[in-house]
Amino acid sequence: MTHDESLHAVSDVHGSPPESQIARMRSRHLSARQRAAAGDELARLGDPRFRPDAWYLPDEPLLGFVEIPAGRFLMGSDPDHDPTAYRDETPPHHITLPSYYIGRYPVTSRQFRAFIDHTGHKPENEGSLYGPPNHPVVWLGWLDGLKYCEWLAERLREWEATPEPLATRLRQDGWGVTLPSEPEWEKAARGVDGRAYPWGQDPDNNCGNFGGTGIMTTCAVGCFPAGASPYGIEDMSGNVWEWTRSVWSSYPYPTDEAGRAEREYLEVREGVRRVRRGGAFFSSPRSARCTVRLGSGPYPHGGGMGCRVVLRAKLP
Repeated sequence: MTHDESLHAVSDVHGSPPESQIARMRSRHLSARQRAAAGDELARLGDPRFRPDAWYLPDEPLLGFVEIPAGRFLMGSDPDHDPTAYRDETPPHHITLPSYYIGRYPVTSRQFRAFIDHTGHKPENEGSLYGPPNHPVVWLGWLDGLKYCEWLAERLREWEATPEPLATRLRQDGWGVTLPSEPEWEKAARGVDGRAYPWGQDPDNNCGNFGGTGIMTTCAVGCFPAGASPYGIEDMSGNVWEWTRSVWSSYPYPTDEAGRAEREYLEVREGVRRVRRGGAFFSSPRSARCTVRLGSGPYPHGGGMGCRVVLRAKLP
């Protein structure tokens, strides 16, 4: 975008009502930077996509939770067919998962702030408190993300307006809200056809906020509708890295109950690394693929570290 085009984009954004900003933010005819500018103006005006009476969860029938059906999917990469694959993504292998629900967007700064305001929890890094309200929360420690999930589960169990079937899952079936496992995250991102990115095989800066968009920071969630996964999950490639509950280890990922529980225990232990997924706004296209995985200590890793939630059956 030229300097004149950038000025024109800003002049178009300011002064429009929230509904117009949402339309601009979701428009396939505008550049990534123009859509991001509309998202920032929406943050200033107040983003009507989120419900203040529901802890700023999305104003959707299931509060932004999207069901991922049970079944088998291909996890990992085949270096014989994908020259961009890193060694720790291999070998490719099939995993069968029960059904679960995952957040359409990463946890936003305003959603995380609702948790802080309600509980008084002290986050590991104060940077997680000050981002634009409709951007993903950043500077997030692994335990901060887990505590947010536990708090949200309790709020949804107690709230009379929690929609079905989520209410029954939480109150009668013993389900909970937690961070996704690696398999849960990857299936939601790529579906069952083994694609490299949520939208297909090739990188595209119109589909995700990673290196090359010119945005150079986080953007409001939902600015890249063309990058939605086969299940309609958004922002899974770029914007922020997302914590999983999985412990870092080699592939293939264990599929028996004892093995899966060992890979996903939730206690904080000295020296244990957790897996993060998805890439961030500064990542290369290669690092924003669905199969890329990093093992990191459970502490904040800068302004590109956030999380997403899942609602699933009780952990073993």
